[in-house]
Amino acid sequence: MTSLGSLPLRDDLRGRSPYGAPVIDVPVRLNVNENAFDVPADVTAALQERIAAISATLNRYPDREFTELRTLLAGYLNSVLHREGGAPDAQALASPSIEPDMIWAANGSNEVLFHILQAYAGPGRSALGFGPSYSMHPLIAQSTGAEWIEVPRGADFSITVDQAVEAVRTHSPDVVFVCTPNNPTGNSTPLDVIEAVYDATDGIVIVDEAYAEFAGPDFRTALNLLPGRPRLIVSRTMSKAFAFAGARLGYAAAAPELVDGLRLVRMPYHLSSLTQAAAEAALAHPDSLLAGVEELSHQRDRMVSGLRGYGFDVVASDANFVLFRGVADPTLLWTRLVEKGILVRDVGIAGSLRVNAGTDGETTAFLAALDEILSTHPDTLGRSPQ
Repeated sequence: MTSLGSLPLRDDLRGRSPYGAPVIDVPVRLNVNENAFDVPADVTAALQERIAAISATLNRYPDREFTELRTLLAGYLNSVLHREGGAPDAQALASPSIEPDMIWAANGSNEVLFHILQAYAGPGRSALGFGPSYSMHPLIAQSTGAEWIEVPRGADFSITVDQAVEAVRTHSPDVVFVCTPNNPTGNSTPLDVIEAVYDATDGIVIVDEAYAEFAGPDFRTALNLLPGRPRLIVSRTMSKAFAFAGARLGYAAAAPELVDGLRLVRMPYHLSSLTQAAAEAALAHPDSLLAGVEELSHQRDRMVSGLRGYGFDVVASDANFVLFRGVADPTLLWTRLVEKGILVRDVGIAGSLRVNAGTDGETTAFLAALDEILSTHPDTLGRSPQ
């Protein structure tokens, strides 16, 4: 039987492992940062109506420029900027900060990032990130043939201006990733760090804001930094806060000329008519889809309080998940939780596990299972490496 090793695979792909998270059928799944709430009824009704309306035209290719979707995404991002800046005046509404020609979208934010790396990285170029961070960043970079450079974050998983500038000037990367709120740690990065990174490089700076909707009131989106910065791109997704993971729609905002470069590498008609229709229907009901954000943030805070009460060190989180440290044996605790029907994530950080916020019942089940495990196995909490 032929094995992968016997095939003419690219040399730089040999020995690598694909992205993956354990898929286990348990009652409480809190491992991949999904939104715990089902898509609201008004959105599903709008989606069904929209799909029915276009079903007879599926013999035709979709709108290659996803014109309506870009307009709706730009409108949503402008509402984000207006909320951060306070009540918008008439002039601000008439002159939005984000125009449709600044928007790019693809099948999940991973494909958006892949397009960026295809266009602006690739063989002979490099991409830099601050780890630990989203595990797909190096995989996407390396899949395009780019060299991956990882610079460690501080002990508290933060990035300082001095650290970031030194890393960029030392390595001269063609692309720099800043994930904020950061996955898997949950903490955010101030805008002055992103500004300093941008000023220190001639390359592309990607700010991955997949979890921005869950952040606290002190969080400021890098969308604020786009004017006058043609090498900056801010990536977001509808998978998390919008409870739309199955629809696979990620998007980004950047200068129109940067977006033009992405057209050179995308596949023809990469966004199907069905995907565009689903996202358009969802964006017509943003309040319904985002209604669960406040509750998920509350459940995240419940987890933080409960975990700290048990003696774990919990990283302050602006995302819909928390990383808790001080676990004597993460693999063993992960297994014991699975035995009780709870699935969390071992992200490979020593002495740590990650759990995403769920419904009230799921949070209660997680904390109850943890309480029982700690009562039966007090050695679960130990002096693990941090």
